[in-house]
Amino acid sequence: MTAEVATAQTVEDAARPRRKVARSDRARSEARLGWLLAGPAFVVMLLVTLYPILQATYDSLFAYRLTAPDDKEFIGLRNYVEVLTDSVFVQALLVTLLIMVVSVVVELLLGFALALVMHRAITQLRGLLRTVILVPYGIITVVSAFAWFYAFDINSGFVNHWFSWLPFIDTDLNWFAQQGTSLFVIIASEIWKTTPFISLLLLAGLAQVPTELEEAAEVDGATWWQRMRKVVLPNMKAAIMVAVLFRALDAFRIFDNVFIMTNGANGTTVLSLLAYRTSIGRLEIGLGSAISVILFLCVLLICFIAIKLFKVNLAGARGES
Repeated sequence: MTAEVATAQTVEDAARPRRKVARSDRARSEARLGWLLAGPAFVVMLLVTLYPILQATYDSLFAYRLTAPDDKEFIGLRNYVEVLTDSVFVQALLVTLLIMVVSVVVELLLGFALALVMHRAITQLRGLLRTVILVPYGIITVVSAFAWFYAFDINSGFVNHWFSWLPFIDTDLNWFAQQGTSLFVIIASEIWKTTPFISLLLLAGLAQVPTELEEAAEVDGATWWQRMRKVVLPNMKAAIMVAVLFRALDAFRIFDNVFIMTNGANGTTVLSLLAYRTSIGRLEIGLGSAISVILFLCVLLICFIAIKLFKVNLAGARGES
């Protein structure tokens, strides 16, 4: 039996559907306690977020400017048609998707590498490693954005001087004068700050991987990559889904870094900044609300795609009905 076949058989045996069992009194008691603890916070969050969503949806159906509040006119879906056919909106959507996809992919790879280091580290160093890795995530986003802006600024920055020996960097390079370099700095700042968050989520997933499966695969002669692909990653599917879902939603709503570094110049406008400019800058409450509603619907679509893509059944994994 080859190593890969043996490993696949081991995983198949472990993943074979178990007979469903009724939930015990303890499980029901823990679930009830969980709802009692989380319920009040859930209700408050629902009340706080539900009203703005409904108000934005209502305002998006009107031609409504703050400079002429008495001229509010119902126009139905005309704001949505105007937004969706606007080239500025299309470009902002593409830029937002680019930032989200690149950030999530790179953060998953780096976060998984950091999670492996923390998981394999000796006990005495685990606390120190987790503390050091969490430092960027503990910095306020606005402070982090300003730090990255001043680091890459052509006048006050040190990046050009420190890395001028690289062939594509010189002391006169203006990172924020072009779309490509501007997006590079924005995405790099996102990756630097939020990779620790991903690594901790994946570390929790690594802790749930049965040691027996890894040892059995290693005894069967499976390579490191085969163990990762056949044993570790399948058992981390729930943690990976949570990491992707949380981070994708956060990256899709990016605002601070773009607002501080470029303010949307040179083709770096994102959806959140476009909604802000339309509602606050131009005082077009109707159009701005329409953009916000579309942004909200995109977030729901991302959630739906992520859940369908990973197909994680947490209740089934616990053997519950």
